[in-house]
Amino acid sequence: MAERIVVGLSGGVDSAVAALLLKRAGYEVVGLFMKNWEDDDDDEYCSTREDLVDGAAVADVIGIELEVVNFAAEYKERVFQSFLAEYAAGRTPNPDILCNAEIKFRAFLKHAMALGAKRIATGHYAGVREGDGAFELLRAADRSKDQSYFLHRLNQAQLSRVLFPLAALKKTEVRRIAAEAGLGVHAKKDSTGICFIGERPFREFLNRYLPKKPGPMKTPEGRVVGEHIGLAFYTIGQRKGIGVGGIKGASEEAWYAAEKDIKNNTLTVVQGHEHPLLLRHQLAAADLSWVSGSAPNAALGLSAKTRYRQADAPCHLESIDTKSIRLAFDETQWAVTPGQSAVLYEGEVCLGGGVIQ
Repeated sequence: MAERIVVGLSGGVDSAVAALLLKRAGYEVVGLFMKNWEDDDDDEYCSTREDLVDGAAVADVIGIELEVVNFAAEYKERVFQSFLAEYAAGRTPNPDILCNAEIKFRAFLKHAMALGAKRIATGHYAGVREGDGAFELLRAADRSKDQSYFLHRLNQAQLSRVLFPLAALKKTEVRRIAAEAGLGVHAKKDSTGICFIGERPFREFLNRYLPKKPGPMKTPEGRVVGEHIGLAFYTIGQRKGIGVGGIKGASEEAWYAAEKDIKNNTLTVVQGHEHPLLLRHQLAAADLSWVSGSAPNAALGLSAKTRYRQADAPCHLESIDTKSIRLAFDETQWAVTPGQSAVLYEGEVCLGGGVIQ
């Protein structure tokens, strides 16, 4: 009997090729389409219907079953409520990280095991390596698409049951394989942004759930240069939508959100991409999660990302305990943002990380 593997089919090219490769390798493949969001699920901004149609077409071409499962209740409870709470507290969370840990590799894994599978697979660009009964999370071969940052909260039990068929492939190869196999999604545009927001205006969406709470926008010197609509609606390093007009006596340099004073409901804004308030040599992170189950050795040669679209930065652990770490970087990091994740690496191995405080 061939091993049954359940593949998360999203309707995109990556998961389609992951399923195709496993089918070709001789596994009994079952596709699973996850519906994680129901509120205002319309075609204007949300692509769920189109994605399901594409996923069904892929399953038909490959010759596998496709099951649709609704995790909307779990998503709302485990991911969306945390997302709102973080924004309400003035931080900028990354819901994709929580979605992977709580939905795609927990609720999905549990459902797959109920279907008789021992392992699941996804179209993520990352790798898993086993050695002496322990599992390591690795970067993907295509570094420009590597998604280990989003997967850093996965634990040993989860990694022991997951396959990443695209680990060694470049995106161009994935599209070529899909085209040659006659998969209609071979040229489909990659999805961007947060899944439950889609392409809709972010502020408009957030304002449905969080009230506006206007307050002053000030320069570091205390000069009021405008009014913000609520600290929840801004992120550190934000340039667009700040709303500071031409200020008499000020330079023409762009304005950036630099600091939030929650207590006084004040947003500090600065001019210039390299303003000192946008640069940090250190950060503290909490809500830690380590892939191996234990904290890394402080003596290791480490690097870290403080946001997904960022090159690794050499760093070292200044302090570490069970609840928090303090990282020091060799070079200043731009717009280190509370609520985002600081993810540590040793070479190609993703060690885990925590939420920036």
